Amino acid sequence: MPGSADPASALAQDCARQIVDAFAHYNAEFRAITRRAPLRFDGRDWRGSQQDAIERIGLYDRFVNQTIAELRLRLGARALDRSLWRQIHGAFGERITDLTDPEFTKTFFSSISRRLFGTVGVAPDIEFVATDLDPLASLQSAVATNSYLNHGSLALLFEDLLGDVRFRSPWRDLDNSIAHVAAEVRAHLPAGRQQRDVERVEVIRPVFYQISRAYIVGRVVGHEFVLPLVIALKNSDSGVLVDAVMLAEDDVSIVFSFTRSYFHVDLERVAEAVVFLKAIMPRKPVSELFTVLGRAKQGKTERYRELMRHLEHSGDLFRHAPGERGLVMVCFTLPSFDVVFKVIRDRFPYPKTVLREEVLAKYQMVFIHDRAGRLVDAQEFRRLRFPRERFAPELLDELRREAAHTVHEDGADLVFDHMYIERRMTPLNLFLRSTPAADAERVVLDYGQCIRDLAYTNIFPGDLLLKNFGVTRHGRVIFYDYDDLCRVTDCNFRDLPQATSHEDEMRGEAWFYVADNDVFPESFMQFLGLNDAQRAALLRLHGEILTARFWRGVRQRLLEGEIVEVLPYHPHRVRVAGSL
Repeated sequence: MPGSADPASALAQDCARQIVDAFAHYNAEFRAITRRAPLRFDGRDWRGSQQDAIERIGLYDRFVNQTIAELRLRLGARALDRSLWRQIHGAFGERITDLTDPEFTKTFFSSISRRLFGTVGVAPDIEFVATDLDPLASLQSAVATNSYLNHGSLALLFEDLLGDVRFRSPWRDLDNSIAHVAAEVRAHLPAGRQQRDVERVEVIRPVFYQISRAYIVGRVVGHEFVLPLVIALKNSDSGVLVDAVMLAEDDVSIVFSFTRSYFHVDLERVAEAVVFLKAIMPRKPVSELFTVLGRAKQGKTERYRELMRHLEHSGDLFRHAPGERGLVMVCFTLPSFDVVFKVIRDRFPYPKTVLREEVLAKYQMVFIHDRAGRLVDAQEFRRLRFPRERFAPELLDELRREAAHTVHEDGADLVFDHMYIERRMTPLNLFLRSTPAADAERVVLDYGQCIRDLAYTNIFPGDLLLKNFGVTRHGRVIFYDYDDLCRVTDCNFRDLPQATSHEDEMRGEAWFYVADNDVFPESFMQFLGLNDAQRAALLRLHGEILTARFWRGVRQRLLEGEIVEVLPYHPHRVRVAGSL
């Protein structure tokens, strides 16, 4: 009968429609920013690329907060009416069944309801529970690719492939780029295989962009073998050229690392691309693939789902993470799961003077910063619930004593109001104690390169002690302790004054004035704890990072607006005379 419709049902439908529309607007703006990447690459506008990356990262929270504000205004006193939100939840689920990547939309809804209600743990009646959201489970199609058949010449195959990649900028020495890619593929074929054994090359149609580089991403398919294929493109003063070719899983994995800025690639269906990438990087967690494609919130949802499912099928206890105990964070891990959990302590003992708010700000700065392959991507989680019985007694005791403002008990569970989750690495100081001398020297040299790379991206670690750095499975050194991190441009790098008297030399503290932002690079080495051979290796290759002159030079370049490239690979293009 006319007028007999349930007003609450109509309101629920309207609110569901509003949330669907809000996500659509978010996604459209996300893709609009992403589609600027080819223009930035063509114009060599790396500053613009960095600004786009920051703008895109902030989109999600902006749309979630804006939608919550609009719903509060619309619903008034009923904004926290749980029965109404159950109806909104149901109506929303019915509306999104035919959408592209519907799990993304569900995650957006859950972000709104969790933030609005301050949900602890999960609330299945008013959110879509992460453990039930598998964005890969219902895929019916594959990512769009271009396929190039081998008709007997890899050079002709890659001529076709590179010829289909078009920029406004011209190619620079295309013939040499083609020859280089073909030669690299031939060199990386499995033992006993010839170029005729290559059947085809498949590449994802959209080009991938990351700050100053473009990447063609695909795979080489042969008779009973498959190789990953990533071709890095550089836009130089005189045109586009192939800068590097990567055909080993480890090399490709580093390009898609959790320590790098997110790619800008305009994908119609992100989940399809994740399936393709997972096939060429099988050890890479799905959560990290979603994240590195710019879908950080979906990456968080996937990481939570991976963790919860792992807890269901494991029995080991959360324990303190290996390494020295931090003064700012309680760090723990589940030995059978490859992440570290970090909870901010209630109080920081001497000599730490940083405030909790400053720690949060530093982690947020890293989140939007160009991590350059040297800063771990720490995912921020709120109101997580874990079974108390899964915590080792000594860890449980420390959480009760040191993090009572953040961690509290609720029945048989521990509830964490706030924590960071990041990939687990071997602390550098522990690695050096247990590895052969040759491997230790190689990692020490990468430690020096890590400090250089951080400097070039305007990051000064603050505390260069080895315990604050980790070693990945690829043997790369990564900085993961952000308590004292700051910008290079905010520091004053000074030469260490020379003592003028015996009394000054014998003093236990500085005999000269030291401001809060003063840094004395000459003093770094005495705190590192390297042995003689390791110290000699570091000085041989990276001695200048222990001088104020180096840091002042980098600081000046940054202040002048220079963007110093830190690449996820070593350029090894075969260059012809005059091509530089």
